[in-house]
Amino acid sequence: MSRILRAGLVQQSCTSDREKNLAESAAGIRKAAAEGAQLVMLQELHTGLYFCQHESTSLFDLAEPIPGPSTEYLGKLARELDIVIVGSLFEKRAPGLYHNTAVVLERDGTLAGKYRKMHIPDDPGYYEKFYFTPGDLGFTPIQTSVGRLGLLVCWDQWYPEAARLMALAGAELLLYPTAIGWNPADDKAEQARQRDAWITIQRSHAVANGLPVLVANRTGFEPDPTGQTEGSQFWGSSFVAGPQGEFLAQAGTDKNAVLMVDVDLERSENVRRWWPFLRDRRIDAYEDLTRRFRD
Repeated sequence: MSRILRAGLVQQSCTSDREKNLAESAAGIRKAAAEGAQLVMLQELHTGLYFCQHESTSLFDLAEPIPGPSTEYLGKLARELDIVIVGSLFEKRAPGLYHNTAVVLERDGTLAGKYRKMHIPDDPGYYEKFYFTPGDLGFTPIQTSVGRLGLLVCWDQWYPEAARLMALAGAELLLYPTAIGWNPADDKAEQARQRDAWITIQRSHAVANGLPVLVANRTGFEPDPTGQTEGSQFWGSSFVAGPQGEFLAQAGTDKNAVLMVDVDLERSENVRRWWPFLRDRRIDAYEDLTRRFRD
């Protein structure tokens, strides 16, 4: 038995022109749909530049409500093309309260659900704690017509706990809209180590949970408007891994791309029978995982 899900991942460079970015995303979505995609995922914060390279209160003006303009735009596309679309938005929940939120638009254009990014970084060039309140919706898969989507966002991808909790809640695949890149000041060896680590940790989530993993990352260079850093060279490399961590598809580092892949959702059943990690978990001995550190 097999249950094939044809998926498309849109990898793009972004500008400060919101309408241009949305048009580029829509073109990628349409291309994927024309090639038979039932599910299309966009990268993290795809409506604009990655603004978290510096801190400025004026940038909160970029946020929007959910439902709002972007969900309406993506919903119309989903309904027209009869596909499920995953987007990523800067959510304005209330004055002074903002989230980094992924949204799922069902084939009829309705909002199937949303996920608010749980792990928020605060590093040079990634000052997200200034902008985003940590998510409060938990690790809950979103039920859609194409399956139960375990949606996580960027920094979440480094945490095995997040992937495991989505798997334990019945996710059929893990999806990571992402915005990650190199500091141009780093040498090539360091850049290679960072990208390899990013790929490896996400493939490990596929293996540990017996689930397919889909990752959509942005590409292109985005300067730091303050001039305090050398900006960020987003490394693309969007990819899909099967439930044993095997590569099913992968995009390049420096070009816009629409990555197409057929994912067999039934294969997880067989993989979990061969490697029954969920069966053999020692849930009676993991209480210390809720502690910050074991002193």
